[in-house]
Amino acid sequence: MTSFTEKKNQLRKDVAQFAKSDTRKSIMQLINTLGPLLILWVIAYQTIAISPWITVGVSAIAAGFVVRTFIIFHDCTHGSFFKNKKANDIVGFWTGVLTSFPYEKWKREHTIHHATSSNLDKRGIGDIDMLTLEEYKAASKLRRFAYRMYRNPLVMFGLGPLYMVLVLNRVNRKDAKAKERKNTYLTNLTVVAICAAMIYLVGWQAFLLVQGTTLFIAGALGIWLFYIQHTYEDSYFENDAEWDYVKAAVEGSSYYKLPRVLQFLTGNIGFHHVHHLSPRVPNYNLEKAHEEVKPLQKATTITLVTSLESIRYKLYDEENQKFVTFREASERLRMKNAVNI
Repeated sequence: MTSFTEKKNQLRKDVAQFAKSDTRKSIMQLINTLGPLLILWVIAYQTIAISPWITVGVSAIAAGFVVRTFIIFHDCTHGSFFKNKKANDIVGFWTGVLTSFPYEKWKREHTIHHATSSNLDKRGIGDIDMLTLEEYKAASKLRRFAYRMYRNPLVMFGLGPLYMVLVLNRVNRKDAKAKERKNTYLTNLTVVAICAAMIYLVGWQAFLLVQGTTLFIAGALGIWLFYIQHTYEDSYFENDAEWDYVKAAVEGSSYYKLPRVLQFLTGNIGFHHVHHLSPRVPNYNLEKAHEEVKPLQKATTITLVTSLESIRYKLYDEENQKFVTFREASERLRMKNAVNI
């Protein structure tokens, strides 16, 4: 009988064969992503004289290509987009500028996220803030209020993109090394220079209408994707002593089954379980890995419709190993207080 450890090792070995970048595919992806993005931005500015609403619509479509650009940036941070490290670093820097993400800072934080995803004892870097049911019960009223505000969809997907672009991506963590700090400073200076040049050419009102709309929608979509792919009812979470990397990847990351157009714009990141199991698999190989490695097809599958249910999930119930709503948490808290009385 094959042991659990042997099955895990075999699974990682089976997926590893897809962790090979293809320079031709990578270049084609740059062309079919950045080309349409730049064209849509030009069209958006040209339509301002016709109707701002048309401009907003075109900018919304452009946001989809910003998300796709981010996936290229994301692959570069994993060293999976090109075989050559320097090529990954160069493309990663410039796609980071286009999406407002500093390359070295995000690369380090995202690497930590992969190493600690679903580990209850190592939360805090690269994760969406999450409390367990017991932590919420033990929290002060102020902490509960702050957490409820944070998990409110209007805050997370409304204010979240603004905070991410204007604050979070602009400053380094205290423990950042010199290389990371310099890269963030260079990214910020480059972004400011490009924005200043654009404002000079088209005016601040047009710039805010086009770029503001594009980045806001792209940011909200990005946060949604990150949220939905780790927040679903039976998602996997464990304390460090019991935590397992393969389980965290396959059971703690969902397969977000999207329509083909959305799968294209999101760069196949819906195959998130494959990505977490083997981060060196480039985005254009994720679907193939999912289709050819049968155990990966057992991952939790969510669709556009079923994913909306995850908005309700706020706290992780360790005892029952599932996410619960605030209402369920309040009911359990009342029951506990009644028993104590």
